[in-house]
Amino acid sequence: MSGAVQELFVAPDGTARGLYGELIDAAALGAAALGAASVVRASHVEPAPGGGWTADLSPVGGPTLGPFPLRSAALAAEADWLTRHRLTPPG
Repeated sequence: MSGAVQELFVAPDGTARGLYGELIDAAALGAAALGAASVVRASHVEPAPGGGWTADLSPVGGPTLGPFPLRSAALAAEADWLTRHRLTPPG
């Protein structure tokens, strides 16, 4: 393993939210290991009209970030924004 970490926020009712990642391999664990799951698009990382890449967070009521020169930079900004604004507990 690369030492990477995948964070999940677990609400008091037991539901968990996190950024989709492949560190938790639901197929290897078996579908019942994590319970019922649904994947919902939170953003769109797309090429920008004038060049570069943008992260459009409008599906979750967020801004459009960028443009960034590299797609990887747009993906990192997307993950950072979602972590700070959608995955932290209220308060």
